[in-house]
Parts: sequence; structure tokens; C-alpha cells
Amino acid sequence: MNRALYTLLFHLALPLVLVRLFWRARRAPAYRARIGERFAVGLPELQPGGIWVHAVSVGESIAAAPLIRALRERYPQLRITVTCMTPTGSERIKALFGDTVQHCYLPYDLPWAASRFLERLRPKLAVVMETELWPNHIHQCARRGIPVALANARLSERSARGYARFARLTAPMLAELRLIAAQTEAEAVRFRQLGAREPSVQVTGSIKFDLSIDPALPERAARLRAQWGAVSRPIWIGASTHPGEDEILLAAHRLLLAEHPDALLILVPRHPERFGSVYELCRKQGFATVRRSLAEPPRAGTQVLLGDTMGELLFLFALADAAFVGGSLVPTGGHNLLEPAALGKPVLTGPHLFNFLDIAAQLRDAGALAEVGSAPELASAVAAFWVDPARAAQARSAGLTVLKNNQGALGRLLAGLDQLLEG
Repeated sequence: MNRALYTLLFHLALPLVLVRLFWRARRAPAYRARIGERFAVGLPELQPGGIWVHAVSVGESIAAAPLIRALRERYPQLRITVTCMTPTGSERIKALFGDTVQHCYLPYDLPWAASRFLERLRPKLAVVMETELWPNHIHQCARRGIPVALANARLSERSARGYARFARLTAPMLAELRLIAAQTEAEAVRFRQLGAREPSVQVTGSIKFDLSIDPALPERAARLRAQWGAVSRPIWIGASTHPGEDEILLAAHRLLLAEHPDALLILVPRHPERFGSVYELCRKQGFATVRRSLAEPPRAGTQVLLGDTMGELLFLFALADAAFVGGSLVPTGGHNLLEPAALGKPVLTGPHLFNFLDIAAQLRDAGALAEVGSAPELASAVAAFWVDPARAAQARSAGLTVLKNNQGALGRLLAGLDQLLEG
């Protein structure tokens, strides 16, 4: 498939795209808003000539945050525009940056929409986070001489095989990228094999290791636990869960309650449209549950605290003694394991980690990560950290060491972006 055929098929699929958009809006009403932006219509006022950063959703927005802050400090004269594709990503961008950056949805990957967007924005540099590759957007940038960098680039074997099936589309697109800042050498090799130009591919590491935690965050969490009367209460968190995982976590929590009757689970679904259904699941299964969004403090008899707020995940991690990261008991590929590690929490995960293989391997080898495959295994692993403080302390120290040993990727990425802006 080449780009012309891809564009034709995209146009033909537009009715299905719209149906899917409105279907998602039934579950998450925010999808009904700002639909025009997805076609480069009704875009907000955008000051041109700055730096454009694209982060598809919440995870990429969080990963991009240190980069965006560094770019603002490095180039205060250039306005930064941050785009995304989802309402949750949009809310996260607003929470992180407020009015200090420009923001809108990225229009769909149609030549006329991409052209209209770029005519309005006219950036000096485009930075795309991780693996969000859109052939027409990239080609429209290349036509205008706008350098495009793929930052914190990751490419699993599975994704590489998928791209390889469309080599006539993939190879020219990758060849138009001026910088591919790969997380690992293995991923750099995959990008080169798919058609990226040798000089454009660099191994910079993962900027997710450059995560810094505000010292006030754990202090605030400690104060809240004291207000709850839960300083010594065993608390664990199940974060970024997907359909099929909540049931496993609740089953594990039931097992934990048999041995630790005062245990509290903080359960945080990945997507806000699931908050209501997960709350009903908890109640239906007989768990005494309160919702964070209603500011209901967990009482002595509360068994589950539903984390149904946006922008609080780091704080909720800080409240817990051990952290399970979701998207890993189902074949989603996992989510960011480094946030709880940076907060000094023992980290638990399921086996499906194909999006974070290198990070998971380093944490596992250091003794900072426990992998589980079932509710009994999860309950046993969480309990082990509660009853063995030395084991928890070792996992905490190992995780912080892994982070420290891998930091520096942000500086290497910024050096590459400097060259593109100066060139």
C-alpha cells in the first residue's frame, strides 16, 4: 500500500470513523465536543512559528511533560503547541500546562486537514511522541521543510511486523523523519530495517526515566493517610486497569481481606468512561466502596477507594504501599511502571508487557518488579510486601536505582532537537 491508496481508503472509511466517534461519545460524552478540530475546522487561535508536540493520549502526555517543560525553558521565545487525539489526553494537557501552551486536537490524517492545520500553525519543528506515525501529516511537514522528530521512539517486534506488511507506505514515511530518538538499540535496528535513514536514527534512551517527583507529593499523601487514620493500614493500588482486570484485582483483594481485614484497595480504571461501571462492579461484588471524585474519605469499614478523578494518579500511587500497574493482565501491553518506582513503591504487573519490555526487564532483574498472572499470585505478592518490610525496602531501593542509572535521555533528545532547530 502506498500513501495515495492509504489516503483513498481513509476517505472511504470516514463514515465508519464518524460512527465510531459517536459510539465512543455515548460512553464518554467529551468525544462529542470539538469535533471540528478533528477536521482542522474551528481550530482555536494559534500563534504560528513555534514548536509543535504531538502526544496521542494520557500516557504520551505524561511522558512528554519533562520535554515540554525543558523546551519552554530552552526556547522561551517560541510558543509550544501540544496536540492529542483523546479527551482524556486533552484534560491531562490542560492540567499539566494550563495556558502556558497552545492546545487542540490533531486533525485526522487527511492531506487537506493536515495542510490546513500546518498552514495555521507553521511550526519550526514537529515532535511526535513514541509511535504515533501519520503518513500525511509527516509528508505535509516534509513538503514545507518542517523537520519532524520521533521522540522517545519505541517499536516492538509485533508493531514492526505490522509496519513491514505495508512497506511501500512505511518506508517513505520513515525516510521523511529527520530524527528518530529510539529508546533502545533493538528498536533503532527495527526502524532502520523498515526504511529510516541511517543518520536520522539515534539511541537516546527513554525519557520516562527522567521523571522527577515533587517532594511535596509524598508529604501530602502522608498527611492525607493520617487524616484517614490509615497510617499503618495496609493499602495497595491497582492503576490504569482495563476491562477484564478489575475482576481479577477484586478477587485478589478478597483474598487479601481474609488475612488483612483492614486492607484498602485504590482501584483506578484507565479510562474515565469506565468509572461508573467499575464502581457498580465493586458494589455488586459486595465491596464497601467510596469514590474519590466525591471526596468521600475511606472509613474503617471501607474496602475499595475508586480513583475516579483525572490528573491524580501520581498522588494515588503515593498513598499506597504497593502498586499494581494495569494493561498487563490482559494483552494491552502494559503502562508506565516507572511512576510508582520513582515514588519508592514496590511494583507489580501482569505478563503482557510488550510496550515496556526493556523497562520491565531492568526493573525485574534489579528486584524492583514482581510479575503475576492470576488473582492468587497477585494477592500473595502484595501480602509479601506488607509482611516483609525488608523485602519492600529492597524493591523500593532497586526501583530508584534503575531510574537513576538510566537518566540522561532527555538531555540527549534535546541535543538532537537543538540541531534540527538550528539547521
